[in-house]
Amino acid sequence: MEIPVRAASRAVAGQDGQVPTVLVVEDERDIRDLLRRYLERADYAVLSSGTGAEALAYLGSDAPDLVLLDLGLPDIDGFEVLAFAAAIGIPVIALTARSAVEDRIRGLERGADDYVTKPFSPQEVVLRVGAVLGRHATERPGQETQSFGDGRLRIDTRRHEAWVGSRAIGLTPSEWGVLTALASAPGRVFSRSELVNRVRGYEFSGYERTIDSHVKNLRHKLGADGATVVETVLGMGYRMGLDRDT
Repeated sequence: MEIPVRAASRAVAGQDGQVPTVLVVEDERDIRDLLRRYLERADYAVLSSGTGAEALAYLGSDAPDLVLLDLGLPDIDGFEVLAFAAAIGIPVIALTARSAVEDRIRGLERGADDYVTKPFSPQEVVLRVGAVLGRHATERPGQETQSFGDGRLRIDTRRHEAWVGSRAIGLTPSEWGVLTALASAPGRVFSRSELVNRVRGYEFSGYERTIDSHVKNLRHKLGADGATVVETVLGMGYRMGLDRDT
C-alpha cells in the first residue's frame, strides 16, 4: 500500500516535483519494515513488496523514483527486476547478502546505481538513497537538448533521452552516467576512477574495471559512431570525440 506523501524537508524532489517515492523490494518483512520506518523519517514516500512479481507490477504502474532491491527474491531472479527498472530509467540500489566483489560487479554491470551488502546500517541506506536521487535530479534541469558533432548525437538530460541521428538509444543508468559525464566537457579526458565518481558519486573498489564494460556496451548502442563519440586515450581513460554544437 502506498504511504501518503508528507511535506519534505530533507528528501530530494521526485520526478513530478513532489516527495520522492522509494519502492522497497525485500522478502524479509522485518528488514522491509525497518527500511520503511527510516525512509519515512527522512520524508520519503514508500511502497513495499516481498516478491519480484509484485515489484514488476509496481514498476509498470506506479513508477517510483528509486528502487531498493533485494536480489535474493523468493519467486524470480532479482536481476530480472533490476534489468526491467534499468530499462525504464529508474535508479536501483541493490540489497544482498552476497559479499563477493564479483557479485557486486555483476549487479553494477546489470544497471544498479549502488550496492549495499547485508547486514547494513539503515541510516547509511537512507544516505545512499539521497545521493542517488540527488545525482539523478541534477540530470533533470530545464535545459534544451544538447547537440554534438553537427547533430550526430543529441542528449536531453531533462528527459533522460539520447539519439544518434534520428535513432533513440536506450541506456542503462551506468551507460547514461558515462555518456553525460563525457558530454559535460567534450575533448576532456576522464580517467576510469573519475568516471566511477561521476557515475556513482563515490569511490568503489573493484568497479573501475567495469567502466570498460559500460563503454563497450555504450559504443555498441551508439552504432557506427560509437568509437568516435567515446574515444579511448591509451593509459589515461576516455573522452567525448565530438564537439558541442553552438
